[in-house]
Amino acid sequence: MVKWTNPSVVAFSGTDDPVVKIQARAQQLTLAAFEDGWVGPPYNPIKIAEMLGATVVPNSDISDARTIAVAGKAVIEFNPNRVRERVRFSIAHEVAHLLFSDALDEIRHRGGSGNKRDEWQLEMLCNMAAAEFVMPIGSFPTIEETVSLAALMKRRVDFDVSAEAFMIRLAKSVSTSVGVFCASPFESEGAWSYRIDYYIPSAMAPTPNIVGRIIPKESSAYRCTAIGFTDFGTEAWVSDRPLDVEYVGIPAYPGASLPRVIGLIHYERSVEGHSPIKFVQGNALLARGDGPKIICQLVNDRASKWGGGLASQTARKYPFAESSFSEWMIASRKEALGQMHLVDIDDTTAIASLVAQAGFGSSVTPRIRYNALESALLRLSEAASARGASVHMPRIGMGSARGDWGTIESLLQDTLVRRGVNITVYEMPPKRQQLELF
Repeated sequence: MVKWTNPSVVAFSGTDDPVVKIQARAQQLTLAAFEDGWVGPPYNPIKIAEMLGATVVPNSDISDARTIAVAGKAVIEFNPNRVRERVRFSIAHEVAHLLFSDALDEIRHRGGSGNKRDEWQLEMLCNMAAAEFVMPIGSFPTIEETVSLAALMKRRVDFDVSAEAFMIRLAKSVSTSVGVFCASPFESEGAWSYRIDYYIPSAMAPTPNIVGRIIPKESSAYRCTAIGFTDFGTEAWVSDRPLDVEYVGIPAYPGASLPRVIGLIHYERSVEGHSPIKFVQGNALLARGDGPKIICQLVNDRASKWGGGLASQTARKYPFAESSFSEWMIASRKEALGQMHLVDIDDTTAIASLVAQAGFGSSVTPRIRYNALESALLRLSEAASARGASVHMPRIGMGSARGDWGTIESLLQDTLVRRGVNITVYEMPPKRQQLELF
């Protein structure tokens, strides 16, 4: 495990895991930006900077990017002569510095000054937040298989993002069993070794305790001696059996002569009890399978009755369930966003109403509230786990809420799949076309 010593990091995280906290904070900001109409790709991190009250300006006299205080306000300067991918990530990195309470106490440079021994801890966390800003949740479609890392690096160019940002998002989007880690070089007794800084598993992957571990010298990681160099091998240091691990070199922290490396671990099997989201054609109200079930629908925070789609079908079939929801909603209306109402309709099935839409009717921006949806889904996950229930739903949030399915699916992965809750998503069969006679 990493011993966190950087003062900025310690003040930010308190008793929490800094890696978990920085990712959660960055995701909260990106979800709020989506609700305000942020679109991509490419995703412009200046939007996040503005949300945090910062100004972003070009300055060709600096090396890369930096954050300074002007009249007590944050100003992010960037070198516009760098390649576009680097400019976007550099701005995003500086935006990430603003998440720390002491961001304006001194000038912050992307990559750090290299003068402080534990400065890499702060820089690593800023890189992780920056990855979320340039390739946010939902920006990469869920894929059913993972191809070679070399092929992934070619695909990365299409997204105009860094290798680090691309691989972090890949780990959170793929439905196979893989893990992504970043390792940085450090010098000890005149020799260089690679130490793992962070590890991100896919929803189907195990979580071995490898953070802080030294990668053995015989690993292929040590052959990635320049940025963009790739290598691979079958290695036994991750677990008790050999696994295929691929590596790519990425930019180093200041003071290091060797690049950092991103590693992609291919596991042979998924975590027991974890299943990818299942997509079928049918009606969610006629939930399939054995055992306890929870049927989900998304509702707005001003509803006193269930609306259209699945909700209207449910209300007609189970009017007592709608009455229960109405009574609950009237009692909790002021703080309903992010809440979940659960009502049993028989001995094995319940209806969950997720309050994650702000109002109803026409709107310039989407009415879905992603942070509220995440909170409601976490409550759903707890209820499903306690009951040993599977979850069944249509593509929630895609109607009047005007949500993005890629973002919603990623939230389902994080809140339900990673916790071992089985999900089935139902789509109505396509309408059959009438024969046209000429």
